[in-house]
Amino acid sequence: MPHTMPADAASGSNRPDDDALVVQDMVRWLERAVIDLNLCPFAKGVHTKGQIHYAVSHADDARGLLEDLRRELEALAEASSERRDTTLLMAPRCFPDFLDFNDFLELADELVEAMDLAGILQVASFHPRFQFAGTDVEDVGNCTNRAPYPTLHLLREDSIDRAVEAFPEAEEIFERNIEVLEQLGPEGWKALDVGARCPFHPPADAPTGQDAGCAQGADAEPGAKGVAALGGRAEGDASVPPQGRQP
Repeated sequence: MPHTMPADAASGSNRPDDDALVVQDMVRWLERAVIDLNLCPFAKGVHTKGQIHYAVSHADDARGLLEDLRRELEALAEASSERRDTTLLMAPRCFPDFLDFNDFLELADELVEAMDLAGILQVASFHPRFQFAGTDVEDVGNCTNRAPYPTLHLLREDSIDRAVEAFPEAEEIFERNIEVLEQLGPEGWKALDVGARCPFHPPADAPTGQDAGCAQGADAEPGAKGVAALGGRAEGDASVPPQGRQP
């Protein structure tokens, strides 16, 4: 199955076989969930052509992840779209708390601006505990934006424009995805077996909090809304107070 993963894509000292397992998990999720369920009609083409670049960050804090993001943004901007159309940057040891990860996306946007890449590239995201505002954590509709690991999805603006031209009813994708997932149900999603297998992925019952560090975990929390096809951004919703955050 075509994909690339550079040896220098991330900082840290994780074993190469750990990195390979993270990539395998993401490819399995992409094929079984995103493509087979047609959650994103644009994903199959770039996957089949081998134009998705997979990179694993070894960062365990925001600063390290930003440095890895900078490198991947530079690499994508310099590469031809025929060779590399999009990048998935996975951070298995960083931001297990969804709301903390959602806040980090503001720093990602600021980095794109600082690198003069606004209008050229953008950063979307996935998270294993993604949760739309006003939903229960068990709501299967949240799976539209869930992936095995916290993931930054680097996209080319011109590729997005072409996709919208080819699929002018793009806003209907989200509604269809919710219907598909509701028909599938939680047990059906579980049967897809698209979860994380990496041994250093933080456990869901670990302590959390922004002061506790990135490499600790928590359950998903309400307080975000957003729509995604192959990559989504959840905007914080101040009208829905965070609930369930563990001390």
